[in-house]
Amino acid sequence: MPSANQTEAWVAAKAASTVIQVEDLHKYYELGETRVHALRGVSLEIQRGEFLAIMGASGSGKSTFMNILGCLDRPSSGQYLLEGIDVSRHDKGALALIRNQKLGFVFQGFNLLARTTALENTELPTLYTKIDKAERQKRAAEALAMVGLADRAQHFPSQMSGGQQQRVAVARALVNHPSILLADEPTGNLDSRTSVEIMEILQNLNDKGLTIVLVTHEHDIAQFAKRVLVFRDGKIRKDEPTPHCPRAAEVLKTLPTLED
Repeated sequence: MPSANQTEAWVAAKAASTVIQVEDLHKYYELGETRVHALRGVSLEIQRGEFLAIMGASGSGKSTFMNILGCLDRPSSGQYLLEGIDVSRHDKGALALIRNQKLGFVFQGFNLLARTTALENTELPTLYTKIDKAERQKRAAEALAMVGLADRAQHFPSQMSGGQQQRVAVARALVNHPSILLADEPTGNLDSRTSVEIMEILQNLNDKGLTIVLVTHEHDIAQFAKRVLVFRDGKIRKDEPTPHCPRAAEVLKTLPTLED
C-alpha cells in the first residue's frame, strides 16, 4: 500500500500533467422564450501532450464546448480548470489575457489580413504582449519555419495557396508559445491532399509535446488524432483512443499530387 507521501506525489504529478479539466459543465442559451440546454453535465480531462479530436452533428454541443475551452464563452454552471486555474468565472478581461498567453487558435477561415505579409500576419498576436519588436519578429520567423514557410515570409495572402494560408494561420497560433492549440475545422476549406498536409503539421507539433484539440466533422481527419470524442445532445457519448492512428506523412505518399 502506498504511503501518504507517495499518494501526494502521485496526485501532484497527475495535476501537473492535466492541462484541461472540466467538471459537470452546463450551458444554457435563452432564445426568446425558449431555453436551449446546449451542454448537459460534461466532465472531461485532457492530459498535456494529447491530440484530441471532437466530433458531432450540428447542434450536438461540440462548438459550445470548444468556445468554453477557448475562453470565448463561460459555462452556466460547472468548473473549468485550465492548467489548474479555475477560469469558469473569470471576467472578459481576464479571459482575453488567458487566450493570448495560453491558447492558440486555428479556424476554418484563414482570417489573414490581405495587405499584410505572412511574417506580419504571424506576428499579430505578439502585439498584445510586452515583448519587443526584435523578439516579435524572431518568434514569427521561427513559427513560419515550423510550418515550412520560411521562404514565404514576405508573401501576401493573395500570393499563397489555400494550404499555405492555413499554414500561416497555424504559425500565428504558435507565435505566443501556447500551452494548447485549438483547431476548429482547420481543413474545412481545403482539398483532400492539402488537408492531410495540415494534419502532418499538427502531428509533428504534437510529437514535440503540444496539446491539440481539434473539432472536425470528417472521420478521415479525426483518425489522425490519438483520441476521439463524439458529442450528441449536449453530452459526450463516446470517448475512445484511436486504435491504429495513421501517420499523415505516410498517407501523403499514397495520394496523388494535385496539379494547379
